[in-house]
Amino acid sequence: MSRDEQLKQRWESVVTILSNKFADGETLDLEGIIYLIGVQELGKIHATFKKDEKVNLMHIAICRLLEPYGYYEFEYFDNDGWPHYKVKEELPPLKAGEQAVLMKEAIVGYFLEKELID
Repeated sequence: MSRDEQLKQRWESVVTILSNKFADGETLDLEGIIYLIGVQELGKIHATFKKDEKVNLMHIAICRLLEPYGYYEFEYFDNDGWPHYKVKEELPPLKAGEQAVLMKEAIVGYFLEKELID
């Protein structure tokens, strides 16, 4: 199986599992999955978030997802328990499709690490 086929298959597994668990069977999109990862990383699963906090949750997720690629490094948790990351290397300019593929690869890697998928 090619790398692209494997990524597609694993991505579809992640989408199916998370959609069934968190979206009543509606299909979650990339942004929805990033948001869920942010909530997971914050650890406040049952909290209600304001709009600006939702943006911050997505930022946390992106930092966490791109940390293994060397773009971000975890620094500390603030007094409210929010993780903070520093930029280690700027992301290269990517087209929208390339960004989506990078994020899907990173999300699949995250869920492989968490042993949600194989």
